[in-house]
Parts: sequence; C-alpha cells; structure tokens
Amino acid sequence: MKILVINCGSSSLKYQLINTETNTADAVGLCERIGIDGRIKHTPANGEKVVKEESMPTHERAVELVIEALTDKEVGVISSLDEIDAVGHRVVHGGEKFAKSTIITDEVMQAIEECNDLAPLHNPANLIGINACKKLMPNVPMVAVFDTAFHQTMPSKAYLYGLPYEYYEKYGIRRYGFHGTSHSYVSNRTYEVAGLDKDNSKVIVCHLGNGASITAVLNGESVDTSMGMTPLEGLIMGTRSGDIDPAIIEYIMKKENKNIDEVQNILNKESGVYGLSGVSSDFRDLTQASEEGNERAKIALEVYSYHVAKYIGSYVAAMNGVDAIAFTAGIGENDELVRRDVCSYLGYLGINIDLEKNDSREDEMIISTPDSKVKVCVIATNEELAIARETVALI
Repeated sequence: MKILVINCGSSSLKYQLINTETNTADAVGLCERIGIDGRIKHTPANGEKVVKEESMPTHERAVELVIEALTDKEVGVISSLDEIDAVGHRVVHGGEKFAKSTIITDEVMQAIEECNDLAPLHNPANLIGINACKKLMPNVPMVAVFDTAFHQTMPSKAYLYGLPYEYYEKYGIRRYGFHGTSHSYVSNRTYEVAGLDKDNSKVIVCHLGNGASITAVLNGESVDTSMGMTPLEGLIMGTRSGDIDPAIIEYIMKKENKNIDEVQNILNKESGVYGLSGVSSDFRDLTQASEEGNERAKIALEVYSYHVAKYIGSYVAAMNGVDAIAFTAGIGENDELVRRDVCSYLGYLGINIDLEKNDSREDEMIISTPDSKVKVCVIATNEELAIARETVALI
C-alpha cells in the first residue's frame, strides 16, 4: 500500500509517500513559509531534490502543490491520486482522549480541537492540514497518529504532578509525554536488534535531537517519560531549558521586567545548550567550539550528558532494572561523543562500550561489548514509517 504521511506545522508541511510493502519512501518533501511566500522541496526516491518557489497563502494550497509534485510527469512517483491508499496525519496532542491512533471522523476532529489548549502551537496546525487533505482527497481514508498516545499506558504515579488534584480534574494538568511514535518504533526495533522478549523486557529509549526525551518501556508499554504536559519539561535540549525550579520564572520576570510570554520564549527558544554555550544549538558546532577551547561550549556538553545519564538512572530505578538502552534521533544516532559521555556514567550497570563500534555509522547496531550486562543500541528512528504502519493497521 502507498500511504501519504503528513506532518503539518503552523507555517510548514512535511510529507512522505511510504510504500509499506518495501518499507521505503517513494518521495519526501517539505513545504515551508506557508502564508508568507512559499517554497516546496521535493525529492523522489530515485531522483534529485527539486526546489521551487511557489505562492502558498494557505495549507490547502500547500497540499495541492504536494499532490502536483507527487503526480508530476518528470519528478512525480505516482500517476494519479488513485494510487494513494490513505493519509496518515501526525497529531501532537491527544490528551487523555486518545490512547491509540484512530480513523479521522468529525467526532475525532472535534476531540482533537478540544486538546488545542494543551498544544496551542501544534494542534491547530495539525487540524488545518487534515482539513486541507479532506477537501482535496474526500474519498481517501485518513488516520490521526498521536505523539502522546504511546504514553497513555503510564500509571498515575508517573503522570500526576504534586499540585492540587482539582487542577488535574478540571484542566487535565498532568504529564503526557511526546515523541511517542518514535519511542514506540525504536523500542520495537530494540527488541529485535537486542534479541529481547517484548513481553519480558525493560528498555530505555533516549530520543536525543534538538527536542529530546527519554522513556522507560516495560514489557512493551511506556511507564514513564521525561517530557511533561508540554515538551518543555525534562532534558536540557537544543533551545529548551528542560527541568527548572518553577520559581525561576517569577524571579526572571521581576529582575528583567519581562512578562510571562517573554519568559516562556526564553525557556523555549533561548535556553538549553544554546543558552548555556552562547554558541549554537547544533552539537556539531558545540563540539568544534569545545575542541577549540570554548569553556562554555564544553560545559554545555557536560551538562547535557549528565542530565541524560541522570534520567537513565531514574528509569532503571522505576523499572527495577534495564535490559537495553537505545539511542536514537539526530544526536542519539550521529553523535558518538555524547553516547560515550552518557555511558561513562553507567558503569554501575555493567556497561562497557566498544569504542570502535561506537565511532562507526550504522542505522542499527549494538555498541556495547559482548560482556556488558546491559545492551546499548543505536537505532535510527523512522516516525513516518511508524505512522504509515499505524495507518495501514487501521484501514
């Protein structure tokens, strides 16, 4: 089957046409600067990237351009829309309403809209993308795949905050977690790569990218995760602060004469390793700066690895052990120094890293030595393929 996977943002739209028989993408692309001027980048599997400046006043126009690119006689990969069997939409927040992916109906659309307050920058954009596709492809089945769904198996002891319980009852204030599609896909691949029994396993998945989260997966289910009600909680990230003392917010507001929106912008876009280093949120830039003697870049890298290791340790305690640890996403898959530094804290688990293997680049590999008591893996995430598989399973 051929599944069109759509990941719609406020001013962008990422897409892939996935062939689920071969588990490969026939084409990938990006529409950006929607509502500003517009640009589409389209890459067929066996061709070169094509970049076109195109007016995109709306997401509907962006979807039209995606269809035009996919069916183009020169760079397209299908002859008509009839070849698209379904559309899988990434939806960021499903709240407590959705514990799994679902076929999109009017009732589902309404329920997603009711979660807008929990993800005001993401869910409205996701809905715009769904509506645009429904208008242009009214007879094609559509599925919503939620970032939060995988974490709906967390017990209350993991998702409740130490706040008055009425705030959970009235407003749904609790830990939801994100990157669920990635954590689900990578944990399932880890069972296979590490030779584990899914129903009798303890796995920790470290999704380390510009946005980062760690999840404890017990017997195939998420039992705790580092991101919270929003993606701001948890690890120090590229530009996000991660865990801080909440009183810091009021303190900065008073000292800097800033309002809550300005402080939120600082915490989301000016903090993390970028804020610490003053150099970049890109770990390649940080590593280079550190090697050149930049002390703040060096400290930022140390703080990052230390916090990752602390979360791993806490999840070992939560599951009373661990069988495998998987690194994934941009940093987890490609930064051998971060993996090495994180694992340097894990000797108490009987972990030894094969440095030569750790320095190599493979989509899936075990980087721990054969005598390690815990297997450490690198698993390339593939959220689009996971979304496509969820979509096929439902239709």
